[in-house]
Amino acid sequence: MKIYSKTDIGRRREINQDAFYTGEFDNGAVFAVVCDGMGGANGGEMASQKAATLISEYIVKSYSPKMNSVAIENLLRAAVDSANTEIFDFSHSDDKYKGMGTTTVVAFVIDNLAHIVHVGDSRAYFISAGDIEQITVDHSMVQAMVHNGEISVEEAKTHPQKNIITRAIGAKETVMCDYNIVLKPENTVLLICTDGLTNLVNEEDIFKTVKNYEPKDAVNKLVDMANLAGGLDNITAVLIY
Repeated sequence: MKIYSKTDIGRRREINQDAFYTGEFDNGAVFAVVCDGMGGANGGEMASQKAATLISEYIVKSYSPKMNSVAIENLLRAAVDSANTEIFDFSHSDDKYKGMGTTTVVAFVIDNLAHIVHVGDSRAYFISAGDIEQITVDHSMVQAMVHNGEISVEEAKTHPQKNIITRAIGAKETVMCDYNIVLKPENTVLLICTDGLTNLVNEEDIFKTVKNYEPKDAVNKLVDMANLAGGLDNITAVLIY
């Protein structure tokens, strides 16, 4: 498997509060972590960088090729929990960082299985020969409203409160993450990204870009498209082929 990744500050922000980390193991397993910080310029950048680093270090330190799927799930959940505790404690040690937090989406792929853990509204997608499918469900106010039938999916895309998330790493003493394990068929691409991409580039255009460009060019094109659409936020995308 190959990983292609890019982060960009966008056109409206003065600092990049996104962060990512990727890695691979000798047995062919690969992983990627994407985070989108919140809590002011200092807090957001610090939270995302710390979360991406802490989660990745935990995976590298703790993963064993002997692990089965249950053990990998436990590993990923523990990595997120550990990062949450450290960031929460750090935010309460200095008023400058009070209230900081971050989303995260973590993908660990081994053989034909993708293990995905997420908190917040950073997303994971599968892109096949003929379709794009969102794997994660946003932890956000508008997603809850859609679930409850208060607004439609289309209304959610432009809702004024669409940036309000209901879960974040570091925001509380404990955090609840969602876990998915899905088959990754051959020639299927896994995309994990922040909302700086998905808020400005629709799924159809993401699908066409990934299918029509070479892997090393596709991730750059996705970021360029978000910037051409206004670049309202930081943009991060990771493609796993």
